[in-house]
Amino acid sequence: MTDDKTEQGVSLTQHRITVLLVDDQAMIGEALRRMLAPEQDIDFHFCQDPTKAIKVANRIHPTVILQDLVMPEVDGLTLVRYFRANPATRDVPLIVLSSREEALTKAEAFALGANDYLVKLPDRLEIIARIRHHSKGYINLLQRNEAQARLERANRLIRKTFGQYLSDDIVDAILESPEGAALGGEKRFVTIMMTDLRGFTAIGERLPAEDVVSIINIYLETMTEIILKYQGTIDEFIGDAIFVIFGAPVLRDNDAKRAVACAVEMQLAMVEVNRRCREKGYPEVQQGIGINSGQIVVGNIGSKKRMKYGVVGRNVNLTSRIESYTVGGQIFISESTLEECGRHLLRIDDEMEVMPKGVKRPITIYEIGGIRGEFNLFLPEKIEVELAELPEPLPVLFIVLEGKHAGDEACSGSVVRMLDATAEIRADIRPEKLTNLKISVSDLKGNEITTDLYAKVVGTETDDPAAFRVRFTSIPPEAEIFFKTVAAQGRI
Repeated sequence: MTDDKTEQGVSLTQHRITVLLVDDQAMIGEALRRMLAPEQDIDFHFCQDPTKAIKVANRIHPTVILQDLVMPEVDGLTLVRYFRANPATRDVPLIVLSSREEALTKAEAFALGANDYLVKLPDRLEIIARIRHHSKGYINLLQRNEAQARLERANRLIRKTFGQYLSDDIVDAILESPEGAALGGEKRFVTIMMTDLRGFTAIGERLPAEDVVSIINIYLETMTEIILKYQGTIDEFIGDAIFVIFGAPVLRDNDAKRAVACAVEMQLAMVEVNRRCREKGYPEVQQGIGINSGQIVVGNIGSKKRMKYGVVGRNVNLTSRIESYTVGGQIFISESTLEECGRHLLRIDDEMEVMPKGVKRPITIYEIGGIRGEFNLFLPEKIEVELAELPEPLPVLFIVLEGKHAGDEACSGSVVRMLDATAEIRADIRPEKLTNLKISVSDLKGNEITTDLYAKVVGTETDDPAAFRVRFTSIPPEAEIFFKTVAAQGRI
């Protein structure tokens, strides 16, 4: 047996024609051997003892069996039954040889599973033609079974690999599509979700590598289960971020709604993520989620040696920009996603106009607190935090990381009110809402507490004097201890 390349490029075994003759007469065996000797592609085996025929067949794996109907010890028709009952020979073509043409015997042989009937000794050309015809059909069957077995093994590997990222019906759709592994793409209207653990880069710099990986695994394990529940396609894990597609490779009429419902459940599940983190002594983490709907190009990207199922297009970048505006616990969606879901189905906690990089004109994004209808999922109602006024303003320096005031020059200001991770800052400038800041904090004696406090502007307090509210997105341990001391003592 050798390997042969099929048209589909799958390597299959090329089986040789192998003949097994079962006949108690040595003369018949020798005559048939001489008939087949000139045929280089045919292997001939002769078994004179019918009681050993099954054992011989199991050893040589014939592609066709020729057997006599009249033999001592074992009746020919009984041997037909044995061959058909034996798993290794159940499907092997069987040609019955008889000394005369008998319609009743022939009919009984066919009824028991024989494939052909010849009066011996047949013409040489005829017997060779019949051997080739039956063997070809059986070899084709063997190769189809082999190809099916290989396909099933490949599918099991695909299911084992991609089943961790895709829901079962999406994996089924990929496996059932004959063109599923081809390079190339198509334009598709989908809903894209991007998630990120806010401030996790700074947390990761302070922890051992094994702790960082453990936190990410706790997070991704929980979120993956939810994403698959809502039939999302996890396109990629990017560190602590997740890139998910709703609408490819399987398009559904409620892709946007499922994406929003999925996002809400993911935010609710952060309670469990942080419970597990606390149990292991890790810091708590917070998640921001951005969702956008639009046209993208989706398909298999790469080369024949290495490819991935992915998407490209401006709407992918826009989703990333929308997600970047979030603070921990928030879900922001684009106007296109709002239209796909229907405003009446969503609880909109806030809306704002932003000018993402690479966009020609401002867009409106919406903070989502829940979705009604069949999903009926909601985050806790937003409550305006009443900040506690500090006995004395806390001096800070901040750098605007983006927006019209962005630059390397530090601006001075003071924290005048504060509660947990939210603070009000007064300064000479008032950064735009959703601007990211890097803040340096010192105590009243001028002792530096930290230069690595990060925050996002979440609202405007007053214009004169300029005051704005921030949410801290990454709080170093030294700053956290300092703020807790301030809160506990009511003084600096």
